[in-house]
Amino acid sequence: MPKEMLPIVDKPIIQYVVEELVEAGIEDIIIVTGYSKRSIEDHFDQPSQDLIANLEMGGDAKKPLLDEIKKIGNLANFIYVRQKGPYGNASPLMSAEHLIGNEPFIFSWGDDFVKATPSRFRQMVDTYKAHGGNVLTCVPMTNNKDYVRYGFVGGEELNNSLMHVKNIIEKPGTKDKAPSDYATVSSYLFTPELFSYLHQAQIDLKSGEEFIMQPSIQKMIEEGHQFYGCLVKNGKYYDTGNKLEYLKTVVDFALMHDDLKDDFDKFLRARISGS
Repeated sequence: MPKEMLPIVDKPIIQYVVEELVEAGIEDIIIVTGYSKRSIEDHFDQPSQDLIANLEMGGDAKKPLLDEIKKIGNLANFIYVRQKGPYGNASPLMSAEHLIGNEPFIFSWGDDFVKATPSRFRQMVDTYKAHGGNVLTCVPMTNNKDYVRYGFVGGEELNNSLMHVKNIIEKPGTKDKAPSDYATVSSYLFTPELFSYLHQAQIDLKSGEEFIMQPSIQKMIEEGHQFYGCLVKNGKYYDTGNKLEYLKTVVDFALMHDDLKDDFDKFLRARISGS
């Protein structure tokens, strides 16, 4: 199973990301997949007639489920592309370039997200409308292990939630080597100029090197392109890419679920107390 399809209570992780994009006004969503990720395509497809017939036989009790699965397929216009190219986070971008054209776009992962009000994508779009340029989702990180997992940006803080980025360092390793505690995670709003830099980076790529986008971002900054670090307000970052963080996410969302939260809270309290 693709990790993007692991459920958080009653939705796969990637559906939370898609719903957040739609809420921010995105209508066309390109999903870059691999050979093992057909279930993602199936999830956002129209439901089969057999499934519809079975739910209709359940009468009024099953109607909410029927409405839900019909809504999933109509969330957006979905386009699916198989990833090609060397290993690294820049290859999905290159695989979708021919569909994006000459307009700004959001690039996001399908297995992590920031739950925020307003949504992180809405905050990113608002930042773009106000300042133009490219916008990076940022969250504050201070634990030592974070510096070997994420990229960090440095620059001029314009206010308590926005940085004019001057440099980006991917996985600095230690806190003292990071330019700030602004970690770039999960999503990016790019202008199409990025692609010319990625093309050159791919030409210059040495055998065995990982094809990542951060060096191209740094080169763009050095050549005068504007980048902003948007520190997401009223938000919490969820990285479901490892077992422990996935379990924490499920617990948090279960405690926010209207139908489950009270009973689940009682269960957790009883479990912790040993009763």
